[in-house]
Amino acid sequence: MADAGSRDAEIRDLIASTAMLGRVSGRELLLRLTGGRWPRRSGWPVVPRLATPWQDTVSNERFGWRMRAANLRAHDPDDASVRDEFVFEVDYQICRRCRIGWVEQPHTLPAYRRRGLAAAGLAALRRENPGYAWHTLGGHIDGSPAFWNTIGAEVPGGYRPRRVCAHVTAGG
Repeated sequence: MADAGSRDAEIRDLIASTAMLGRVSGRELLLRLTGGRWPRRSGWPVVPRLATPWQDTVSNERFGWRMRAANLRAHDPDDASVRDEFVFEVDYQICRRCRIGWVEQPHTLPAYRRRGLAAAGLAALRRENPGYAWHTLGGHIDGSPAFWNTIGAEVPGGYRPRRVCAHVTAGG
């Protein structure tokens, strides 16, 4: 596994590189996964691992949602704590009509917490969608109110719980 100094440098580089984003549209991925039989599909999509520091793909947990995730290339593939996992990921949904975004279930691997990855990932979503109010569905807030209070300060909507509007799905 990488030593603490190189891990810190990797995290700083990752935070500084939120614009280096690979995208896979949901439609293209569904067509590929279903052999062109889209929209009929069974099961959850397989989320590809792109060769970019940050990636934006379909969510593998919520139908109709997207997932923003961070990759560290220097992961030790023999370290089971990080193999095949993103160091940070969050599901999100955008309603362009209502100008509201929702984020749900952000997760950072324990060794990478409190380093700014979640803040950087959420800030990138806000930069890409200026003027939007940001909320959560609220199912995960009880365990981390300090995080949400800090990250939601001066953000329209403040990441406070709110049901999705009629234009989008809760993804359940």
